[in-house]
Amino acid sequence: MAIKKKKIIHILVPCMLVGGITFSNYYVNDFGCVSTNDAYVEGRIHSIASKVPGTVKFVNVKDNQIVKEGDVLMEIDPVDYELKVIEAKANLDIRKAAVEQAIRDKKRAETLYNEKVFPKERYENSITALDLAKAQAEAAEAQFKIAQRNLEYTKICAPSEGYVTKKSVEVGNQIQPTQPLMAVVPNDMWVVANFKETELTNMRPGQEVKIRVDTYSGKMFEGHVDSIQRGTGAKFSMFPPENAAGNFVKVVQRIPVKILFDERPDEKHPLSIGMSVISKVKVR
Repeated sequence: MAIKKKKIIHILVPCMLVGGITFSNYYVNDFGCVSTNDAYVEGRIHSIASKVPGTVKFVNVKDNQIVKEGDVLMEIDPVDYELKVIEAKANLDIRKAAVEQAIRDKKRAETLYNEKVFPKERYENSITALDLAKAQAEAAEAQFKIAQRNLEYTKICAPSEGYVTKKSVEVGNQIQPTQPLMAVVPNDMWVVANFKETELTNMRPGQEVKIRVDTYSGKMFEGHVDSIQRGTGAKFSMFPPENAAGNFVKVVQRIPVKILFDERPDEKHPLSIGMSVISKVKVR
């Protein structure tokens, strides 16, 4: 019997130790926390498109290349737009000369009208001609500025620092305004975690979050709750549920929570939009 008791003790003691460690880990790490694996890395995507049509002359970037804000991503052949600037400038000079002539004509008409040489109607016509010349000059100036701006649009620059993705343009392509050419993804990223509505009772902005990205299983990122969306994910879907219509079936909804990283991820652990995440929020 004594031998059997010793065997039982030898079996129970390790089991109790393992159970105690497991319980303590749960109590210390998981008690007062809510977690979800329905989460992913999110970020902004700048879609790059041209404002003017034309033929692509240069493409200065490659797929997944990092760029800085203001870097020239690509250029459209500017010859046609340079000629339009010259044409608009010439038209503006003509309209300015017409204004100067109209001013001189109006002064002469006013003098002759005061001397009773010109009738009032002819004097009024000179005033109208001056107003018309000024209006035409303003329109020509606007056209000149538009031509200059369109010439500037032939160089397409990066709106922010980030990585080039989804590049679909090559030298020689004919492109049109609003046509997607590439995208720039900035390094500023966050996590969107879809928690069950029953898990948000004690969740507040500012609470600390442990973030584990599936790509880096051995790395734990630190973060905090930034905000909680004022609407369930389903409510913003294409076919949102209408609880008052048809047969109502209660389904626990999920609400997106925005989580910010406390520190920008280092170069050894780069993040990409859409990466799967497990997030654990300490609510107590």
